[in-house]
Amino acid sequence: MKKKMVIEGMSCKKCVAHVTEALEEVGSTEIEIDLVGKTATFVATQTVTDAELKEAVEDFGYDVVSVENA
Repeated sequence: MKKKMVIEGMSCKKCVAHVTEALEEVGSTEIEIDLVGKTATFVATQTVTDAELKEAVEDFGYDVVSVENA
């Protein structure tokens, strides 16, 4: 399922790497990060909840504003 996440606090390539790592850890693929738009678009497995996706990214210190179907 394709998802879009709005994330506050990303500002550099290191942030992109952290968010990518967080999403990969919960099984997401095809991850695209847009620093200017403050979004991450990705394909999530059907077994992971939006709350789990949010928690994975927030564990790296970012603020997830929303998670929605893309």
